Amino acid sequence: MFVLRWTEAASAEYARLKATAETALGVRRQKARVKTSRDDGLFKQLHKCVSLLTENPRHPGLHSHEYHSLPHPFNPQEKVFEPYVQNRTPGAYRVFWCYGPEAGQITVLAITPHP
Repeated sequence: MFVLRWTEAASAEYARLKATAETALGVRRQKARVKTSRDDGLFKQLHKCVSLLTENPRHPGLHSHEYHSLPHPFNPQEKVFEPYVQNRTPGAYRVFWCYGPEAGQITVLAITPHP
């Protein structure tokens, strides 16, 4: 298993999406609705993606691939990766991450809709 480190931007986005999902969940329970909201579903997918990253960054469900437009913050010769949080969705979310700075660590660089 890997230990996750977060950049400030990634941590803030994760917290924002979590708060939005919790608000949507409260509204859904208050109105006794069964169907989950878009925000609730997005955070559930994001949480699953992050959980899979800690267990196995090469998990086939992540569809991780190298991302060339973002430099590695610790070592320019190393790679930055982009797994799918969502797929076949307009503005599908992605998580950008890299190994390091120490062995056994993964740094989450950003959580953003696909450009």
